[in-house]
Amino acid sequence: MSPGRRHITKPVCEITYGIREAGIQTSVLVLNAGSGIPHDAPRGALGSTFGIKPEEAEQINRHKLCVVHFGNVISHVVYKAGLLLKYVKIPTIIVCQAPVDMEDLAKYGIKTRDVMPLEPKTEGTVVDIVTGVIRGESCPQSKIDEIIRKIKLHLNLN
Repeated sequence: MSPGRRHITKPVCEITYGIREAGIQTSVLVLNAGSGIPHDAPRGALGSTFGIKPEEAEQINRHKLCVVHFGNVISHVVYKAGLLLKYVKIPTIIVCQAPVDMEDLAKYGIKTRDVMPLEPKTEGTVVDIVTGVIRGESCPQSKIDEIIRKIKLHLNLN
């Protein structure tokens, strides 16, 4: 997500609260250029462009697991994940609205837990995906619970 004027917006704030309520230590980073699509995505970036600064990648890489919220267009999710995971080396869970799967990511060269691309373009690996989480809307408790289950699984907290 990109920075807002006042606070972290739904659903990220609700997901973060749920993770903390589950007793999992968490930190939130709002990327300075978190909205839009990467400049090298097909059809270019006519509006804002998605990006990650080296210091943001360093900050993320200090953690054990990355949970990132992307949008509702499959190609945007794929290209954002590809750019992020060129620099983020830790296991990553993608949360998004779009019905994206591991095969969609692997086709673009993104390493995933289930499908390894022929020519990997990323340092990091997608270990799980939670779909159906709508940007700017309240997150259903069932989705927060699913995210928490997947975090616990990948942090070996079960």
